[in-house]
Amino acid sequence: MLPMLEDLKQHVWQANLDLVAHGLVTLTWGNVSGLSDDGELFAIKPSGVAYDKLQPEHIVLVSVDTGEVVEGDLKPSSDTPTHRYLYQHFTGIGGVTHTHSTKATAWSQARRAIPCFGTTHADHFYGEVPVTRPLTQQEIDEAYELNTGVVIVETFADLDPIAVPGVLVASHAPFAWGPTAAKSVENAVALEAVAEMALGTLALQPAMPPVEQYLLDKHYFRKHGAGAYYGQK
Repeated sequence: MLPMLEDLKQHVWQANLDLVAHGLVTLTWGNVSGLSDDGELFAIKPSGVAYDKLQPEHIVLVSVDTGEVVEGDLKPSSDTPTHRYLYQHFTGIGGVTHTHSTKATAWSQARRAIPCFGTTHADHFYGEVPVTRPLTQQEIDEAYELNTGVVIVETFADLDPIAVPGVLVASHAPFAWGPTAAKSVENAVALEAVAEMALGTLALQPAMPPVEQYLLDKHYFRKHGAGAYYGQK
């Protein structure tokens, strides 16, 4: 195994442990994957393995092209077809995180997009976090995990997945992504935080409209894009 792929497995292993550190997973309800530099393989958590038992050597390598396991003695996550589909269709992403974090999952189960009510949300997501349409019975019966990826990509037909690096799968749970596995976890953390803040906002002011476009623009673009000035060079 090439050293770079060993590094990828280590990176993805740590990203999965970070889900626990951030309180985003219960039991084994979550997984993180990361894409190789050449875009040909991705590393992903094995299915159903407890986080306190997870080791770097347990991480499974999967072909983006075929979906076949390239290395690993354990079965990859049952969500592997979803991760694979996102890598195939979202240019520029290098990591995917799936959780059942409580607040974001509540929005998913309600089949409601998360509106952008303020600047914390705008710092991470350029507008609302969308919710997919429900999968049909045929889609579930034929290829559930693959079609989960299909409806996510369908939802982003007119959206930029880089500017909005997360989604709520209707009646299911959130997915987030980023340029690396670690960054996808960070976006999952942000998604759970804005989901909780939005619930609190609606509890205090049920008729609250989304934030003004000019404030959304200011906060998003001061952290993202060519004119960004937030943070250090």
